[in-house]
Amino acid sequence: MRRRSDIRGAGGREDRTPAGFRGETLETRAGRTRSASRAATRSQDRGAERVSPREPGRGPVRSESLGRPLPRAFYDRPAVALARDLIGRLLVCDLPAGRVSGFIVETEAYRGGLDPASHAFRGPTARNRVMFGPPGHAYVYSIYGMHRCLNLVAEPEGRAAAVLLRALAPCEGVDLMRRRRGGEAWEGLARGPGNLGRALGLTPGHNGCDLVAGRLWVSDRPAVKFGLPVTTSSRIGVTRARERPWRFFLAGHPCVSGPRGRGPGRPAVSSRLTPP
Repeated sequence: MRRRSDIRGAGGREDRTPAGFRGETLETRAGRTRSASRAATRSQDRGAERVSPREPGRGPVRSESLGRPLPRAFYDRPAVALARDLIGRLLVCDLPAGRVSGFIVETEAYRGGLDPASHAFRGPTARNRVMFGPPGHAYVYSIYGMHRCLNLVAEPEGRAAAVLLRALAPCEGVDLMRRRRGGEAWEGLARGPGNLGRALGLTPGHNGCDLVAGRLWVSDRPAVKFGLPVTTSSRIGVTRARERPWRFFLAGHPCVSGPRGRGPGRPAVSSRLTPP
């Protein structure tokens, strides 16, 4: 994982029989109403994908439609592929102080013993032992004694691979995030790994949290990418293997912590999803 942090850093209409219409049965009307309802739902879903990345509110998701935690199988695959597929997913954190959530807009993959930049490169320690456990758990570590960074464990048990979450687009609990971050603007609330941890209210107790059945989880709702392309770059803040294109982000999104790449409407940089 990283040695340093960027600490600066989703209506129906009245059903009326048209004037002059003859012979419509109750069944026909009911079927027409159901079809209209399904069409409206599809329209809303498509609209959610086009939400402006600069919308300073709670985004297109309401509490009653947060979805369910993703299954463990979602995490049981190569960390590089997971890092890309997490982009646009909704991360939810439930604490006594309240619920906060945000769309993942920036990630980095780390591959354990295959990756000199990983905490697990030299083997298991008391600090990184969660990385060597089963996938679908949170690996939370501290930097500078005060900032906590969130990683999601990937690949089969023993591989020690994980994905660092670098930035979120705040969705729910924005006021709570703002109190934790000292009144920071919406775009900067969870921009950078350290700020993300503070906005979520992470503590050492979140280390090892089960993402499938715990208070910290990723929703199975379809990813929301705000109409922006997913782009790759080299990782930030590492000195080893930094050339590997294992950082993924929504190009042009204001919540991204590092270089934001090409703006909306331009083609995404091609991504290599297999390790060198």
